[in-house]
Amino acid sequence: MKATVIATFFGVFLMCTCAAKEATRKMKKAKLYFALTDVPQIDCDVKAGKIINPEFIAKCPPGCQDVKHRVYGTDIYASFSSVCNAAIHSGVIDNTGGKILVQKVAGHSGYRGSFSNGVRSLSLPRWRESFLVSEGKPRKGVTYPSALEYSSSKSTAVKSEPKKPEQDLKAMKSADTINTSEKASEQGDAVRKEYQTSPVPTPATQMATTTPTPTTTTTDPSTTMPKPTTTPAATRTTAVAAAAKTRPGLHRVRDIGSSSVHPAYSSVLAAASRQIQAAQGRGQNAVFRSTSTSASNRNILRPNAGIQRQEPIAAFRRAAGSPAHLAMETDLWKPGLSLFDTGYSSKEELNPKPLESISQGNPNCKVDLSFLMDGSWSIGKRRFQLQKQFLGNVAQALGIGSTGPLMGIIQYGDDPSTEFNLKTYANSKDLRNAIEKISQKGGLSNVGKALSFVNKNFFLDANGNRGGAPNVVVVMVDGWPTDRVEEASRLARESGINIFFVTIEAAAESEKQRIVEPNFVDKAVCRTNGFYSINVPSWFSLHKVVQPLVKRVCDTDRLVCSKTCLNSADIGFVIDGSSSVGTSNFRTVLQFVANISKEFEISDTDTRIGAVQYTYEQRLEFSFDKYSTKQDVLSAIKRISYWSGGTSTGAAITYALEELFSKSKPNKRKIMILITDGRSYDDVRVPALAAHQNGVIAYSIGVAWAAQDELEAIATDPDKEHSFFVDEFDNLYHFVNEIIRNICTEFNSQPRN
Repeated sequence: MKATVIATFFGVFLMCTCAAKEATRKMKKAKLYFALTDVPQIDCDVKAGKIINPEFIAKCPPGCQDVKHRVYGTDIYASFSSVCNAAIHSGVIDNTGGKILVQKVAGHSGYRGSFSNGVRSLSLPRWRESFLVSEGKPRKGVTYPSALEYSSSKSTAVKSEPKKPEQDLKAMKSADTINTSEKASEQGDAVRKEYQTSPVPTPATQMATTTPTPTTTTTDPSTTMPKPTTTPAATRTTAVAAAAKTRPGLHRVRDIGSSSVHPAYSSVLAAASRQIQAAQGRGQNAVFRSTSTSASNRNILRPNAGIQRQEPIAAFRRAAGSPAHLAMETDLWKPGLSLFDTGYSSKEELNPKPLESISQGNPNCKVDLSFLMDGSWSIGKRRFQLQKQFLGNVAQALGIGSTGPLMGIIQYGDDPSTEFNLKTYANSKDLRNAIEKISQKGGLSNVGKALSFVNKNFFLDANGNRGGAPNVVVVMVDGWPTDRVEEASRLARESGINIFFVTIEAAAESEKQRIVEPNFVDKAVCRTNGFYSINVPSWFSLHKVVQPLVKRVCDTDRLVCSKTCLNSADIGFVIDGSSSVGTSNFRTVLQFVANISKEFEISDTDTRIGAVQYTYEQRLEFSFDKYSTKQDVLSAIKRISYWSGGTSTGAAITYALEELFSKSKPNKRKIMILITDGRSYDDVRVPALAAHQNGVIAYSIGVAWAAQDELEAIATDPDKEHSFFVDEFDNLYHFVNEIIRNICTEFNSQPRN
């Protein structure tokens, strides 16, 4: 009996225990189900910094892959970035959206930009907070909110936390080490840019020192952000002056073997920055303000603030590719100053800006102009400012306007990107203001890649290309390119783009062995006669070439690369209308003439078309100046009526020389394309020789019974490139592309001096 009671009690106990475990399991499952189903959705443009929660799961909608949602960084993203677009960039989701897990981590310096999964992320010198994004699965032991908390405060940079004394001591030692080893003078730097060779710290390494515990509560930035304090002008001026005396003597270093290892030098500059801060007695530096080019080059007394701001020492001009030397540690505490006032401006802030006014511009300088701006790390922050000042001065001198010059800018580094196109700004004032806000991309100096980008993407109707205005590209190069430019330049020239180079601080004799492509300027420019290239010995004398450059790009008569094989010829067709051709075949010949003609750019200033038909006699169907549009020319060809008669090819060549080519413009290439189906009744050699001596490039096309020896005599040397034979009229179309290709090959092979 006792045993039975004990067994019964034990059975009841086991049942209760199992029931309790099952209830606990169901509760956990319910919580997990809730966590997975009740996931808050966020918009595409929500930035991580706007969400207070330190760790959360959210759902991104479809269609977030858009240029207006910016991303800063790679693997580790600055909290100023769009959360959803960062997830697309990292490959966690695609453009269809989905659930993501976001973890906040500490901010750091040197966010690297990259192109991944169709999203271009940008580099950023530093930011106060970062985040990681991964697949939207909950982590064990972490409870995720069903609704996110958003900060209503304006995004503003936060001062860094004060360092411990031992950290400051290390920073000072680090800065002192740099000061001792880098005593090179401003003008005496000798090291130049090369390809990357040093490793870049991995995100995992950075995370090990920056990732906080997920359960730590993050306070509202609006409650922790230091408030600006009011300081008398005299006191602050004294502080700045004292800081200027005690700043370490950091000098520019031209890079030794590496050009883009960004994080490697961030600690060095951070140490120097802390030392400057300690000397100033405040938590921020007054350094370059990207929105004021003039303020970056000399001391300025700001009348409204009453504070004299000292120009900083130029540090790390070519410092092995570190982006830290580009950290714009701007005084963000001035009331009303936002992030975009410091040069961190995103391009979406520039491109959609409406034009305040439209200027007519300088009518004597109607060109469509693109500047390729050097944004590589080697140029350094100060020289980047000098470059922007130079471009602003050029814009002012050009007189930008709708009937004058239009100007766009492409910045290149590892990859090129359009800052703004030809139609973004229609007056010099707006253009100068936009130039001042451009921030540096960093990377190598891939000029060849930039020229390919311009040729394919910039001079388009959608970007404001006007067609009738010459296309001009001015390439700014600090030192030399890090890739090859010859092939990209050739293709651009053949597209009608006039290429100018402005090289600053070119290679010394001892440095020329490091250049990827020797004589890169002569291989790139439109002509090698010196008109298209300007070499400036120093960035500080760049302002002296503003007027010479403007004068050259506006001299449209000398922009010879605007002339291409398709827009610079007078083409005369000499058509056999003899009885052996027949009506049906004659229509086939006219279709062949039309197929060639429509491949050219036809106008009174571009390629012009004329036609002669012959039998025993000759008839001028239409002259070069008769029609000035492609449609009118094609219609005129269609209206030519079949004549019928004998075959006097020699007399037809003479007639074409007198009635067509004698009226050709001096700057036009004279091209004769003769089509015949039989042997001539008269001599063709003497008339053909006269045509050749008068500069006419002759192509001969024979059909059926045409004599091969006569075709070769008519054609310009070499015969095999200028004479063609086909057995049937219906096969004439096979030669259309080959004839046009030969015309262009011959045109592009002309000397460039």
